[in-house]
Amino acid sequence: MKKLLLSSVALCGLAFAAPAMAGDHDGGVKLDLGGFYKGYLTYIDQDTSAGLEERNLDWLQSTEIHIGGETTLDNGLTIGTHFEFEVDGDESADVQESYAYFSGAYGRINTGAENGAVYLLQVAAPSADSNVDGIRQYVNPVNYAITDYSGMADGFTTGEFIGATSATAGAVNFAGTGTVSLFTELDYDDDVSGYSNKITYLTPVFPVFSGFQAGFSYTPENDGSNRELDGVHADDNAGQYGDVYEIALRYAGEFDGFGVALGGGFTHNQLEADIAAGSIYIEDGTTAGFQAAEDTNIGLDDRQSWNVGMDLDISAFGLGVAYVADDMGIDGNADRDTVVVGLDYTNGPWKLGASYLNQQQELIGTDELDTDRYTGGVVYTYGPGMTFRGSISYIDHETDTLGDVEATSVLLGTQINF
Repeated sequence: MKKLLLSSVALCGLAFAAPAMAGDHDGGVKLDLGGFYKGYLTYIDQDTSAGLEERNLDWLQSTEIHIGGETTLDNGLTIGTHFEFEVDGDESADVQESYAYFSGAYGRINTGAENGAVYLLQVAAPSADSNVDGIRQYVNPVNYAITDYSGMADGFTTGEFIGATSATAGAVNFAGTGTVSLFTELDYDDDVSGYSNKITYLTPVFPVFSGFQAGFSYTPENDGSNRELDGVHADDNAGQYGDVYEIALRYAGEFDGFGVALGGGFTHNQLEADIAAGSIYIEDGTTAGFQAAEDTNIGLDDRQSWNVGMDLDISAFGLGVAYVADDMGIDGNADRDTVVVGLDYTNGPWKLGASYLNQQQELIGTDELDTDRYTGGVVYTYGPGMTFRGSISYIDHETDTLGDVEATSVLLGTQINF
């Protein structure tokens, strides 16, 4: 049951009362430093294009620094801030999250660049190593840029669609922002709005129906960027996605040692205006050239996604399943459906886990990308916030026109939280 409680974002909420300042709050919120380091020695054997070879042995890592803090006023209102920086970007540190929150007896409100309610309340399946086969894949050993799928690595872009574009067989690439990649990670997080600035309200865990929590989010502009005080976004831009509305519900409870978590969420992302004729380039084996969206099989539309998930804990065993459906905001042959099944066994500092992922991605024309991933692994906790991790994973991608890509990887690494 501890795992269910830790995986939930069931946080107490906002107290709607006038602030009452205590004497020791004159300095405002005191910030603390945190973050994580994830590093892996990686062996992989994968399919590549003719004349190209993969490096079988390599080192992969992901590191973030987190800064945040909170203070509680005399009336019970908690005010906090949180910032996250990715620090594996050569000489730069990219800001990932930047938001403030207010919580109390009536729920919690997040304001700024943070994930929306659908992701925050999403139920994940157990994993072999959550960095490899979890709801978000932090470490991906496969290099798709050297496979026959390299032209599809940028996937479908759902942002600014006006301008010069290019495409390869079986895929379409638009000019602009907000790329949704087919291959960068095999995530199954339902997170259409990403880190775009938004307002999120999370209810407290309902006392009448113990264990239930709901969440709602509104994102004015889904462009993935933080907005400073230099003016608002433009509206009604052709081919650009704007307002995002999210609603989610989650339940977590325990009965005589049997733990259960259930959840689901729905997201609607509004297309501001149709794109102009001649702004999309398509090459699917039968059609090529710049064409109007309404004259092709891939017209743009509002983007919708939804997810459901269940996680069960029986003594030391865990079993769960998650499903995510996303139409990608593209009419005709672009839907992506992902199902994940996972199980684990925990014994003291040891956790054994395994998962299976199947993802079906419709492509331009009549083709489809079918992906199967099988992963098994072990996690050993050797200190507070410190784990050794090992996993073996096999991935098989299949398409009719581009053939198959297979990869087998072995990862040995550590995660250090600080």
